[in-house]
Amino acid sequence: MSWLLLGTAILALILLGVRVFERAPVAAIRTFLYWVLGFGGAALALLLLVSGRGIPLLTAAAVAAPLVRRTWQHRKAAGFAAGAGGPDAKPGAPPPRSRQGPTRDEAYAVLGLKPGASEAEIRAAHHRLMRAAHPDTGGSDWLAARINQARDTLLG
Repeated sequence: MSWLLLGTAILALILLGVRVFERAPVAAIRTFLYWVLGFGGAALALLLLVSGRGIPLLTAAAVAAPLVRRTWQHRKAAGFAAGAGGPDAKPGAPPPRSRQGPTRDEAYAVLGLKPGASEAEIRAAHHRLMRAAHPDTGGSDWLAARINQARDTLLG
């Protein structure tokens, strides 16, 4: 009798869940499934570690890590390309900025210079920083853009 009650309760929960999912937006369902996947993976990892089967866990993590990283980077780039600038943003356009560039003080700080530096010092600092921060050499797009903005602000 208790199995029948338990089965009925589980069936009711499943039907209620289906009705909730019918009305939920796709983004909410996707987020929910990511959370379920994350907690399920964490629970599986904990069970493997507790049961003494940590080697398969480490192997699976080593195999899955590049795929997860590539997927995350692809989603991050796709989100930026889709235009996270709001409802008025054009598709593919970067999000709007509140101002055109850094102030002069911020620009000096980005380039690591003292206010009043000469044009040659500004160009040398820009060149030195771009060698390390350029995206073609594994640097950050954001950081390279900030360095370029700082140079443009100071050189006019």
